[in-house]
Amino acid sequence: MNKICAFLRFALITVLLANTACSQATNYKSCKTASISKNKKNSPIIPGADQIPLYINYLKGKNIGMVINQTSVIGKNLTASVDSLVHLGVNVKKIFGPEHGFRGNASNGATVGDTQDPKTGLPVISLYGNKHYKPTPADLKGIDLMIFDIQDVGVRFYTYISTLHYLMEACAENNVELMIFDRPNPNGYLIDGPVLDTANRSFVGMHPIPIAHGMTIGEYAQMINGEGWLKNGVKCKLKIIKVANYKHNLPYTLPVNPSPNLNTPISILLYPSTCLFEGTTFSLGRGTLFPFAVLGHPALKGKYSFSFTPKSIPGMSENPPQKDQECFGINLQNIPPTDITGTGVINLKWLLELYNAFPDKDHFFNAYFIKLTGTAELRKQIETGKTEDEIRAGWQPGLTKFKAIRKKYLLYE
Repeated sequence: MNKICAFLRFALITVLLANTACSQATNYKSCKTASISKNKKNSPIIPGADQIPLYINYLKGKNIGMVINQTSVIGKNLTASVDSLVHLGVNVKKIFGPEHGFRGNASNGATVGDTQDPKTGLPVISLYGNKHYKPTPADLKGIDLMIFDIQDVGVRFYTYISTLHYLMEACAENNVELMIFDRPNPNGYLIDGPVLDTANRSFVGMHPIPIAHGMTIGEYAQMINGEGWLKNGVKCKLKIIKVANYKHNLPYTLPVNPSPNLNTPISILLYPSTCLFEGTTFSLGRGTLFPFAVLGHPALKGKYSFSFTPKSIPGMSENPPQKDQECFGINLQNIPPTDITGTGVINLKWLLELYNAFPDKDHFFNAYFIKLTGTAELRKQIETGKTEDEIRAGWQPGLTKFKAIRKKYLLYE
C-alpha cells in the first residue's frame, strides 16, 4: 500500500509538471522559447523549485506564505509555483510580491499596492508599496512557513536581495521558518566592484558587498544570517532547497525574464556594468526594447553615429531618461556573451569613455550614482582622471576581504 501511495504521489507530480498552461505576462518569454541550461557533464541544471519530492511532504499540514513573482515557476512549461503547490494540496494562505509586483509587470520604482490573485483568490501583499518593505506581524499571523522563490541576477542594487533581508528579519522576529527555493545566478561567475560603504546604505544597497557578489539567493541568505546583518543580530531559521548540477561559472539562460527591463540574456550579462548609468544623465535604453544594451545622450550628436530614441513604454518605463530625445552613443546589443563573461570584471571602459566624451561634465552624474556604487570614491576618481587600473586597484582590498567571507557560505563550487 505504501508503494502504491508513493507511486500515485509521483504520478501526480509528473502530471502537474507536464501541464501546458503558461500564464506569464506578454513581456516575458513564452513557454516555447524557454531553454534548459546544462553543465559541462551535460546534466541539466535543476532549480530548487523543480525538485518537488525534496520538499512537498515538509510543506503538508503547514500554513504557507510565498514571496514570489513571475519567475517563480516549475517545470519546462513554466507553471507558477503557487499554482503547483495549491494543486498538490499545500495550504498556501498569502502571496507577497517584491518590486515590479507579483506578476512582474510594474515599472522600476513604481509603487505596487496590495491586491488579490484572480486565479487562486489568495491575497497578495506588496513588499514594495508605500515603503512596506518588511512583512508586519499582522502579515505573518497564522503563517507557519514562508517560501522565497524569486530569480535573482547577482547584483547588489537588484532589490530582490533587499526584500530577502527584510523577509528574513520579519521571520526571525515572528518565529516563522523560511524555505528558499534556490535558483542559479546568471552572473555567478562575477565578483567585482567597490564594496558598499554602509554610510551609503539604502534599499538598492544594504550590505557591505561588492556590486556583483557571485552568490545564489540561498548562499546570500546564509551570509545575511551568518554575518549578523539582521536587526539586533536576530537569526532566521532557514531551509534551502538547492539547485542540482549547478556551479557558479556555468552559463545559465533564464526561462523567464526577471524584471521588465532585463528582457534579453545580453541585458542580464550587461546589467552589472551598464546599470551604473542610472546614476548619470545618460539613457541606458529604458524606453526602448533593448534596455541596458544601449548607452547614449543627445549631447553626443556628431561624436557617435549610433542613435536611439527612448519612448514611454507602459509596464517597462513610462518616463525614461531622455524621453523622446534622439540619443547618440554605444550599441552593445550584438556583443558576444563571452566578451562580457570572459573578462571576469565589471566593464568600466564605457563609463570612462562616455564621461570623457560628454561636453558638460558638471552635469554628467546625479545623486543616485553614489547609492548605486555604494561609495563616493568612484565618482571622485572618474572626475579627477584616474585610470581604470588605478580605480580597480582601490577595489582589491575590499574584494579580497569579501571573497574570504563569501567562501564560508557557498553551497556550490
